Order: sequence, then structure tokens, then C-alpha cells
Amino acid sequence: MGDTVRRSSVPRKEPTPMPFSPPPTQTRRLALYTLVVCVLAVAAAVVSFVQGSWLGIVWVLLAGLTSNMTWYYIKRGRAA
Repeated sequence: MGDTVRRSSVPRKEPTPMPFSPPPTQTRRLALYTLVVCVLAVAAAVVSFVQGSWLGIVWVLLAGLTSNMTWYYIKRGRAA
């Protein structure tokens, strides 16, 4: 069964490796997106707490996560 495999005479191309870090324009864009999500999460937390809902805690946690992501992408963009 193994003898029926056809061998191609076309040479194989090696796959191009993925870059380790995204280009600087992409890191700036990601930093901007995470900053927008952070501001929106803070606004949602304020609205939730004003309305008396404890769901605002989830928004505060999301704001903390996205603020850390924003700082990470800003520092990564400066290093690149």
C-alpha cells in the first residue's frame, strides 16, 4: 500500500515563521481598543453602582483587566 504514493517533483517551500511581536501600528491599535473598553467599563460600573446593582463589580474587574492590557501594549509598542 505504501508503494502507491506518488512523489511530486515540485520542491517544497518552508512556511514563513510568524513574527514574535505584532508590528508597532498593530500594538498602538490594540492599546487604543483596550483603552476604549476600559473607559466604557468604568462608565458601566458607575451606572451600575448608581442604580444600586452589584453587577458593577464585574465592570470594575473588566476595567482593571483592560487597563493592564493597555499598559502592556503601550510598553510593547515603545519597545518595538
